[in-house]
Amino acid sequence: MPNTYAGHHAPPGVPRASPVTRHAWVKLDNASNIFLAARSASDPKVFRLAAELDHEVDPDVLQDALDLTHERYPLYRAVLRAGVFWYYLQDSDLRPEATEEDLPTCWAIYRPNRRNLLFRVSHHRRRINLEVFHALSDGTGALWFLSDLVDAYVRLQHPELYEPPQPAPTAVDHGVDTAHTTHTAHTDDGDQAGTPARGLIGDSFAHYFRRRPASGTETEFGEAAAVELESDLPPAPPPRWQVGRLLRPAVGVHRVRGTRTPDNRTRALELTMPAKDVLALARAEQVSMTIYLTGLFFEAIRLSAGDLGTSRTLAASVPVNLRQFFPSTSARNFFAAVRVTHTYGAGANDDLASICRHLEAEFRRKVTPQALERMLRRRIQFEKSPALRVVPRPIKDLLLGMINSAYNRRLTVAVSNLGRATLPEAARAHTGRMVFHVSAARPQFCAISHAGQLTISFTSPFTETEHVKEFARMLTARGVAVTVGAARVTEDELAAVTS
Repeated sequence: MPNTYAGHHAPPGVPRASPVTRHAWVKLDNASNIFLAARSASDPKVFRLAAELDHEVDPDVLQDALDLTHERYPLYRAVLRAGVFWYYLQDSDLRPEATEEDLPTCWAIYRPNRRNLLFRVSHHRRRINLEVFHALSDGTGALWFLSDLVDAYVRLQHPELYEPPQPAPTAVDHGVDTAHTTHTAHTDDGDQAGTPARGLIGDSFAHYFRRRPASGTETEFGEAAAVELESDLPPAPPPRWQVGRLLRPAVGVHRVRGTRTPDNRTRALELTMPAKDVLALARAEQVSMTIYLTGLFFEAIRLSAGDLGTSRTLAASVPVNLRQFFPSTSARNFFAAVRVTHTYGAGANDDLASICRHLEAEFRRKVTPQALERMLRRRIQFEKSPALRVVPRPIKDLLLGMINSAYNRRLTVAVSNLGRATLPEAARAHTGRMVFHVSAARPQFCAISHAGQLTISFTSPFTETEHVKEFARMLTARGVAVTVGAARVTEDELAAVTS
């Protein structure tokens, strides 16, 4: 793969590769830099996508499928390098190995000063797991990779189900492999848009928001935004003179406290239910499924807390898939997060229906194309400011980490919904439910549906699960059949397995 920089020079602060081993260098996108600065022992910014097959996974076949899929995704060949001023992705010749699952979900992947791939694939019984460091890709890009991986696995297991393969398109432009599968992206209400996975170099943030539109022209956008499963991302950093305002303590926002897990592993619980039943409840309230589930989450937090005290505002971070507004086939991060709130006892009705309608109205106001574009242009301008460009990377990390911490203080929970996943036909016939987990700095739920089953995964840095119990009770009270699965994290729970 040729170097993507003019003159074949490595970025400032990064050693130049030799002419024989020269690899492509790509600066991290805007979102990825924040994930690096915000990662911690309890929240390593890793997410997991998993697919459950109708049979026990064959490790050898999975490895062959991984080899085939990995060749077609230049992005997933990248390693992370730290320069003097910014981080960069570098193409590598490292090969992934599919292993038996032996780590807790969403365990740390990125290690500073270690040259390793930024994802891992594992298997456990019937489940294939893909875990990704969030600085590499977002949920949509990872879903493309997992879909192709499962499809390749089923092709090898059942070659009779497939037509003879057609010749792959020729790779063009900057070494990007265009021999990819086009998948269908779905919103939680069933809308579709074909979205192919692409390679290493595409930074959609820079493409759309680095330059101002020409005077007198407007960008055309789609009409609806899909909410996708992601870790929460801070909003656009404010101008320099407003940073101090952001760092002031949040007032009135309820924050969940709890007992940290013993070794910082993510506490994960999975609730599985018929997707059509939950969608019917949301449509009865005339809101999207994501907003309906967010309203339920607020009520679960309120009920489990007992008394909100003086902090009666609940705030949630909700990611928006920008590809719905700004067409992009990049598998790199391309989303924005908006914040929605409800204050209990503020004069408005506090019943679930009223909360959902209030959240829906607030969300729709904030995800207009114009509002999103303004926010993202401010973020890019902040990143490209002359003063910030000359600041060494460790200081940038410190500044972005402070901004992220301040944003966290203004949040109660995070919610994420990747919508309905669609696999190629033959793979879909051998795949049941799909699962999404996200490492979390606070209680969070992650939703994805497949084969008619909606799986909502609650993740948290705390051992307590009362809010999940309240959430499940409210669903069952509304006629939804819920199945619960939980990973063991406390010393007593783990000891029960070995005793």
